[in-house]
Amino acid sequence: MSTKWRISSFSGVLLAAYFIPTWVLIAFRIMVSPVQGFFERPNVSAAFFVGDYLQLASTGTVRAAWLLALGRLTVAGFFAVFLVLVSLPRVRKAGGCNEALAIALAIGSVISFALMLMASHVGEVQALRLHATELLMMLGTAIILTLEGPVQSQAKLDANVGVGPLAPEQPQLLNNS
Repeated sequence: MSTKWRISSFSGVLLAAYFIPTWVLIAFRIMVSPVQGFFERPNVSAAFFVGDYLQLASTGTVRAAWLLALGRLTVAGFFAVFLVLVSLPRVRKAGGCNEALAIALAIGSVISFALMLMASHVGEVQALRLHATELLMMLGTAIILTLEGPVQSQAKLDANVGVGPLAPEQPQLLNNS
């Protein structure tokens, strides 16, 4: 088992440990009771914004709640795919799990940013703090993922360091001392 974890993978696992249970529970509450789930604390800013500014009918409000639940479940799903991929050492070494993490971070950041804007627009301070915190967690991991760069294979690393095999024209000296 490989113990070489990248910082972005470790940060992604920590984010997944928070977002999967939290956002699935929020989405489940919306699915069970759309109106009551939509007016709970994590979604109240979107509910007030939809009701006050978009002036949707009750069916439109329920559809907006379901759309928010679908978005949250999508993010949780991509985090779950990331966890499965990062648990496989072969995939983790090759960097194949970064795509699922990047998609989860992109969609989740858009959702959190939109909810943060809605919370600031309707004056919900606690919801604003919640969504700003979630957004900053995701953006921090996205920055780490971006700065870390792609995974390089061991052959490329050896060629860059000069440890690789000798070229045919290089003399091979023996140490006969």
